[in-house]
Amino acid sequence: MSDNGRWVYPFGSSGDGDFQVSITDDLCGWQHTSLRVATLAPAVQVSLDLGDSEVIVVPLQGSFDVTAVDHVGERHEARLAGRTSVFAGATDVAYVPRGASLTVRNAGVGPAKVALCGAKATKQSMPLPFRYVAAADVPVELRGAGMASREVRNFGVPQVLDADSIIACEVITPAGNWSSYPPHKHDEERDGVETELEEVYYFEVRAESPADGADPLGYQRVYGTRERPLDVFAEVRSGDVVLVPHGWHGPAMAPPGYDLYYLNVMAGPGATRAWLICDDPAHTWVRDSWAKQDVDPRLPIGGPR
Repeated sequence: MSDNGRWVYPFGSSGDGDFQVSITDDLCGWQHTSLRVATLAPAVQVSLDLGDSEVIVVPLQGSFDVTAVDHVGERHEARLAGRTSVFAGATDVAYVPRGASLTVRNAGVGPAKVALCGAKATKQSMPLPFRYVAAADVPVELRGAGMASREVRNFGVPQVLDADSIIACEVITPAGNWSSYPPHKHDEERDGVETELEEVYYFEVRAESPADGADPLGYQRVYGTRERPLDVFAEVRSGDVVLVPHGWHGPAMAPPGYDLYYLNVMAGPGATRAWLICDDPAHTWVRDSWAKQDVDPRLPIGGPR
C-alpha cells in the first residue's frame, strides 16, 4: 500500500497563515526539521518566533530584508540579494539562531518567494550567532556523471555553515537526468558510517525550453527496509514537498524536457552534525561507472562552478 498520502504534500496542502508551505513537528511522526515557504508582494513581510528551532533564510525568487532579534535582545539585519529564480544560480542566505524573533520582508519591486529552513536546535548549550553567507561563498559541487549528473549548492552543510543541527543544500538536476542516486539512507546512528537524519524535499520544476501548454513535473522515490517498510512514489510539481522519515530515497527524476530543483533540509537526534549515508547495496555499483563518464556539459546551471 502506498504511503504517499502521509508523506507527500502537494503545493498548498500544508499551508498555514502566511505560508503556502508549512511543514513542522505538528505533523504526526515528524520531529526534527521544518520548512515554511511564503510568496510575498512588494514590501510585505512575514514574522516568526523561532522558539527552540534555528532557521536558514533562503530566497527562492527575489530579494529580502532579514531582521532578527536574538535571545538577549540584540538586533541583527541582512539584505539578501537573492536571485530571479532557483535556476539562476546560488543565493546568499542568513542563519538565525534559536530563541530569536525573525522578520523577512520582500525588498524588491515584484512578487518574491522565500524558504525558511528549520531544525530543532538543542545540541549546543547556547544559541549560535546570527550569520550572513554570501552567494560567492556557497560551494557549488558537480556530483555524479553522465545521466546521473547534478549540481549541488552547499550553503548549509557543516563545512560551510556552523549550526546546531540543521543541514541544508539545494540540487539542480538537468532534464533527463537522475539525482539522489544511487538510492541511499541515513536513518541509523552508526559511528563514522551513518547518521540518523529525517529529510525534507521541496521541489520546483521548469521546462528546459519554453513551450505552449508545458506541464513541468518530476518524480521522487522513497522506499523502506524489510524492518521498516515504506513505499512512496510521487509525481511532483513546483511547490510540492516529499518527506523522508527513514528508508532509502532516490532517484529524484527529471523527465526529458524538464529541469528539476529541490531544496533539502535535514536534522536528527544524534550528537554529531554530519551527513553520513549508506547506499542501497543493490545499486551502489553505479558509482564506479561514473569514472568512465563525463559530467553533463549543461552544468552548472545559472552560475560558475
